[in-house]
Amino acid sequence: MISTRGRYAIRVMIDLAENGNGSFIPLKDIAARQEISKKYLEIIVKDMVEGGLVEAASGKRGGYKLCRKPEEYNVGEILEITEGPLYPVACLADSKNECPRKEKCQTLPMWAEYDKMIHDFFYGKKLSDLLRSETEAKI
Repeated sequence: MISTRGRYAIRVMIDLAENGNGSFIPLKDIAARQEISKKYLEIIVKDMVEGGLVEAASGKRGGYKLCRKPEEYNVGEILEITEGPLYPVACLADSKNECPRKEKCQTLPMWAEYDKMIHDFFYGKKLSDLLRSETEAKI
């Protein structure tokens, strides 16, 4: 399940893409538009800065802005930076969690297929796909 952390990170990225125009946006403005606690967003954007999704600047004209164009981000990377790996079951995550029943597990192929669907879906969606078109924004 995707937590509020991942969902809010996507909303912040959309907000920056729609309102940034290359300039830094104060977090209080994003929090107000998105109706999310500024305190909670501070925690989330810290990970986003460390993960290279957004750039931060402090001071009077400070805030946050995208590091790349919206079409250069995919939803999968945003979620993985804020949520961690998106594996549906632990045995697919890494070798530390490898199941001793792996060779005879009848359900592993199903989980692997589901994992591929999740990966392909989120990594196939670009941030730009989530932005409102000009006509939608006017409605």
